[in-house]
Parts: sequence; structure tokens; C-alpha cells
Amino acid sequence: MSRVKYKRVLLKLSGEILGGSQKFGIDPQTLQLIADEIKKAKSHNVQIAIVAGGGNIFRGLNAGDSGIDRATGDYMGMLATIINCMALQAVLEKNGVYSRVQSAIEMKEVAEPYIRRRAIRHLEKGRVVIFAGGTGNPYFTTDTTAALRATEINADIILKATKVDGIYDKDPMKNSDAVKFKALTYMDVLNKRLKVMDSTAVSLCMDNNLPILVFNLNKSGNVEKAVIGKNIGTLVR
Repeated sequence: MSRVKYKRVLLKLSGEILGGSQKFGIDPQTLQLIADEIKKAKSHNVQIAIVAGGGNIFRGLNAGDSGIDRATGDYMGMLATIINCMALQAVLEKNGVYSRVQSAIEMKEVAEPYIRRRAIRHLEKGRVVIFAGGTGNPYFTTDTTAALRATEINADIILKATKVDGIYDKDPMKNSDAVKFKALTYMDVLNKRLKVMDSTAVSLCMDNNLPILVFNLNKSGNVEKAVIGKNIGTLVR
């Protein structure tokens, strides 16, 4: 077994990433890429949990534009995450990576209920645990879900997968002069209002001394490099 820096990690995937280039629906090529990345990291006996967003199907924050109240929209977004998590599980297991989906919203026909001790036991047995349904409460994003679940399972770090190779002072997709940060503190992120994770998630990580690594998922081998501890992306601590 290779020497790794992090023995238990939580991988945060946005719904937009799962949508691939179309940014809507579930892209099969992106699912396969994620499965390949996780399989490489698992070869080092790293315990991996996943939180997936639902923005590729429905975003609760945008529900007001359709005349849907925020709480109802957020619940719809939680259901969207369950669809994404089921798709992730199917592709992971097709690639020989055993997994369990645990949902904060009870849906016993398709997922286990979220039980912290059971989740940790699955991880100890080498299974990937996929947390669905957000926190089960409206007004909380899946970023906050990631921070909460990572804290509950005693993860060593949150790996936040994005389409860029770290945190920049402005959107690098729109600004060629954007400057990348190699490392930041939690207060840097909050004070500079950097759009890494929402402020509730960052504050929860800060209170529990949980580091966040922001990196590019689309670069082959980056999840493996992250768990080994190679210098990629931007580290918030």
C-alpha cells in the first residue's frame, strides 16, 4: 500500500460537474471519469465518502423564479441529489467499487437511511458511502452537507471537485488575468467572499479544523494525487 496523507476523505461533487459539458442532466462520460478517479484513489486503501449536489437537475435557490417557495424548492433539490447518487452508485459498482447510498430523506426502497455509525462501518469495510438528500432540511446547501457529514464521520479533509485547478481571485473562465491562490485561511475565504463554498460550510469547517482542498476533477489522476498529498489545487485551512 502506498503511503497516503489522508486516510478518510469526503469528495464533494457539484451537480453541474455531473451534467458535463451540457450542464444539465447526467453525463455518462463524467460519471465514468469519476468512477475511474475513485477507483485509483481506492487502490491506496483510502476510505472515501461522497456528497453530490443536484444543480444539474434542479436548483432550489432558483425555485423562486418559477413561483415555488424556497423550502419546497430546496426539498426538490434534495430529491435531485438522490437521483445523482443512485447514478453514481450504479457506475461505481459497474467498475467494481462497492458502495452504499445513505439518504437524509427516508426512501428505503432505493437507499439506506443516514445513520452515522453505519456509515463509518461501511467506510471501515472499504465501501464508498454516498450521502444523498442533503441534510434533510431546507435552507442548507450541499456544501454545508459536505462539511457536516465530513465532520460527523471524522474525515481528514474535504476534496471539493471543480472545473478549475484551485481558487482564484475572480472567475478564471471569464478573466484571463485571474490570480490563483496556493493556500488560504478560512477567514481569507470569508473576508474576500471567495465563492468556494457557502459561508455556513466554511464556518463549520473552520470550527472543526477541517481542511478543504479545491482542485480540478477533469485532470486525470487528481483525486489520487489529492489523497497522497501531492501539491495540487488550493488548500484552505
